[in-house]
Amino acid sequence: MGFSEKVTSLRKQAGWSQEELAQRLDVSRQAVSKWESGQAMPDLDRVVRMSELFGVSTDSLLRDIPEPDRSVQEAARAVTMEEAQAFLSLKETMADRIAWAVFACVLAPIPLLMLSALAEAGGLSENVAGAVGIAVLLVLAAGAVAVFLSCGIASERYEYLEKEPIQAARTVIQMAREQQESSRERYGRWNVAGVSLCILAALPLLIAAMLSESAVAVIAALCVTLALAGFGTTFLIRAGIRWESLQKLLEEGDYSREAKRRRHGHGGISAAFWLVTVSIYLAYSFITGDWRRSWIVWPVAGVLYAALAAALSARRGR
Repeated sequence: MGFSEKVTSLRKQAGWSQEELAQRLDVSRQAVSKWESGQAMPDLDRVVRMSELFGVSTDSLLRDIPEPDRSVQEAARAVTMEEAQAFLSLKETMADRIAWAVFACVLAPIPLLMLSALAEAGGLSENVAGAVGIAVLLVLAAGAVAVFLSCGIASERYEYLEKEPIQAARTVIQMAREQQESSRERYGRWNVAGVSLCILAALPLLIAAMLSESAVAVIAALCVTLALAGFGTTFLIRAGIRWESLQKLLEEGDYSREAKRRRHGHGGISAAFWLVTVSIYLAYSFITGDWRRSWIVWPVAGVLYAALAAALSARRGR
């Protein structure tokens, strides 16, 4: 296969027109047409840039040697600047929506707790307190689930970024690097703020437990604890989603090609784990009616899931 045929084949595999390839190489469409028809050859700089864009060596472009079977190896999917910008814009919007939806989930038990405390103090019947509290909890949970589903549907077309090997254009990599560097300081600040709030969230509950024997005071402190933890979580989620979106484009960290291979197959285990967790939470809560304590299932599940993920990664890394 000659040079002209290789350029044509690689361009079509990437899904680009002659005009799109010309824009990436800063040449005219006519120049690309001449290369593909064999009427002209590009200079060395253009050859090097084409090798970077297509993810092949310059030797394989210039020399008439057998091409490696790209289907047997990892078939890297091309990512254009338009796709990258649309992806980052979507993630920017989703970061805030998901963060506040998680916040709503954390706050959902608070009305039930407060109404239960009011019922214990004699200011409200237990049936009314339970009914209103559970109704508010379900409404907040339903709203959060709606946000999660809508965000999941909107981002489906970009799932390949975290599951498949990609070949981003040089301009995409440069843009992602610049954004990563400019947001590094903010990423650090938000993580520090989020972790600090989550740690400090335990203080109101500890203080109430030490200074007061009133059940109402302890419940009020628990509500403050949940609010602080939820607020801290929003910082972590907003920072994490933005940072991970850049890592996906750069294939770094948890989204490197090696990490993608190791993570392959974890999806089914994760889904099963959280389905079992939800079942345990609902079964315990409805059977015992102890909604004030059943929330502890979630932090315990989070710790167990982290341990499970670490064990799976270690096993696959052997």
